[in-house]
Amino acid sequence: MLISVFCILLIIAVVIIFFQIPYSKTKHEFNKTVTGIIDNTKRLNEVFTLDEIADLPLPVQKYFKYCGYIGKPKMSYMKGSFRNVDFYITNNGKKTKLKIDYTQYNFVDKPNRFAYIDSSIKGLPFEGFDSYRNGIGSMKGVLGKLITLFDQRGDAMDKACLVTFLAECLIVPNAALQDYISWESIDETHAKATIFYYGISASGIFTFDKNGLMTSFRTSDRVATEMDGTTKNAEWSAICSNYKEIDGLKLPTVLQAIWHYPEGDYLYFDGANASFYYN
Repeated sequence: MLISVFCILLIIAVVIIFFQIPYSKTKHEFNKTVTGIIDNTKRLNEVFTLDEIADLPLPVQKYFKYCGYIGKPKMSYMKGSFRNVDFYITNNGKKTKLKIDYTQYNFVDKPNRFAYIDSSIKGLPFEGFDSYRNGIGSMKGVLGKLITLFDQRGDAMDKACLVTFLAECLIVPNAALQDYISWESIDETHAKATIFYYGISASGIFTFDKNGLMTSFRTSDRVATEMDGTTKNAEWSAICSNYKEIDGLKLPTVLQAIWHYPEGDYLYFDGANASFYYN
């Protein structure tokens, strides 16, 4: 009896110690992937100019000017950081609210994007790794550093990752000037953008305020995928707000992501105090 109790206590102690160890296979994979691309990314020695935005739709031109990019250095990649985000996951129709820390990298030369989620579910570490590289998208969730809850891939995920990159192109605006993104004028506060790369394309509408700040992006080219692999067709929006001037640039500090289901809107990512680093 004493031996059994001792073994149980030993197992509990080992599990607790394991969870306290900072090493994580998922985080290591994320860092290794991002570092490898950064090491092979050429730093740019160019600045944004009025000439190169002259053919863009007027609200997009206004954005570049009002947000302070003209004359500023062009970036080869962006790092975005979000802390204590309200994040909701859905499984079998049930919604679970998490508090997450979210780190992402968007690269310009090719539309590659990576994101890492650090959180917990009922006291157990929960991590997410979103990857979009060379046209292949994936979304993985890991519980307790070892148990893969989901690892979603496929054509729908590839397109979803591509359109997510498009939604964020004005936050890393050198991407918005690349040949893989084309622009169409709509009116004074709206412009359509289409991204084509890796043999697939996706489009969406950007909305701007009267000053030139981008306030939202909306698309039908993204499929909602739940943890169990269930998919739904719905429009998707990314919302930007609470712009603040940082190092001469006006940057959004609140970002939200919303699914527009027939039964109502579903806000699943609600991040404040966002920060961005460019290189």
